Amino acid sequence: MINKKTTVSLVLGSGGARGLAHIGIIKWLVENDYQIKSISGCSIGALIGGIYASGNLAKFEKWVCEINKIEIISLLDIAWKANGLVRGDKIISTLVELLGDQLIEDLPLSYTAVASDIKHEKEVWINSGSLFEAIRASISLPLFFTPVNRNGVVLIDGGVLNPVPIAPTFGDQTDLIIAVNLGGAIQKEIIKPDKLELKKKKTAEQDVNIHNKIKAFINNFRNNREVVQSQDWGAYDIANQAFDAMQSTIARQKLAAYPADYIIEIARNACGTLEFDRAQEMIDLGYQKAQFYLPAQ
Repeated sequence: MINKKTTVSLVLGSGGARGLAHIGIIKWLVENDYQIKSISGCSIGALIGGIYASGNLAKFEKWVCEINKIEIISLLDIAWKANGLVRGDKIISTLVELLGDQLIEDLPLSYTAVASDIKHEKEVWINSGSLFEAIRASISLPLFFTPVNRNGVVLIDGGVLNPVPIAPTFGDQTDLIIAVNLGGAIQKEIIKPDKLELKKKKTAEQDVNIHNKIKAFINNFRNNREVVQSQDWGAYDIANQAFDAMQSTIARQKLAAYPADYIIEIARNACGTLEFDRAQEMIDLGYQKAQFYLPAQ
């Protein structure tokens, strides 16, 4: 007898580096015979969801687990504009060079990246055109990334209006809607996830060349050798904490109005918005949370 896989509409929320937990959640779903038929995501959720839909999640996981703080800083093309600190072109160009771009309509599953049209105070659902152009619009975190002008509409981070965008999945006709909220309640004590026996663990032979590849990609886009030694991030940290609190409140309201079948919550203090050097820890946390919240097939 052939067992029918449970089909899933996966909703991936916004929350910066915490969104690397999305990778662990996707890995758990695939390993436990859930079939992801649809993805709706905003900000980091649009990024991870789009990369999974393009078939490049394993390659991205290796890349993000190898990159260090200095290399992350080198990918920030500082704009110093009134509407944003970073242009974001270097990050997107590096990912396109590493993973390749695709048209959203050519992806093997339904995909929607959610951004915010702040002038008209409404969500914008992007489900056609260049995958990475859609991702760039969706990740435009206010004060950090400069906004994106798409077809004459100025777009910023989708999490501003809807940190857990369930609505694009309503017509999917899948068995389950699973939503991931990265704005979960603050935990007084953050316990690092146990080392899980994940399949395809990294080995020295598999990863011997990945660090050199990362450096090569970065060097291709490095326009100069200036290194910013220090910055006063105090004002940004305050704004970031306020943005996290705002998103958490909006997420609770959205999930109460449009409940998913299952909600996986990641505490909003699990890691900082820009702590991408904690990738493996967040991936393991996501895997563990999926195991906790979801039934095995």
